[in-house]
Amino acid sequence: MDSLKTGKLICESRKRHGLSQKELAERVFVSDKAVSKWERGLSFPDISKLIPLSEVLEISLYDILTGGEVNGQD
Repeated sequence: MDSLKTGKLICESRKRHGLSQKELAERVFVSDKAVSKWERGLSFPDISKLIPLSEVLEISLYDILTGGEVNGQD
C-alpha cells in the first residue's frame, strides 16, 4: 500500500464530490485532522473506515488500498 498514492486519490475524489475535509470527516466519523493526514500520506485510514470512505467517495476498496488511478495516471 502506498499511502501517498492513496492520499492523492482520497483528496481528488473528495474534491470531485465538492466536499471539504471537514464534510468528509463528518460523513466517515473521523476528525478533519485525520482526513488531512490521509491526504498528505502521513497515515492510512483505519480498516473500519474503508467501507464508509469507499461509499462516500464512490471509489472501490481496491482503489483505496492500491491508490488507484488519479487523473488517469497510475
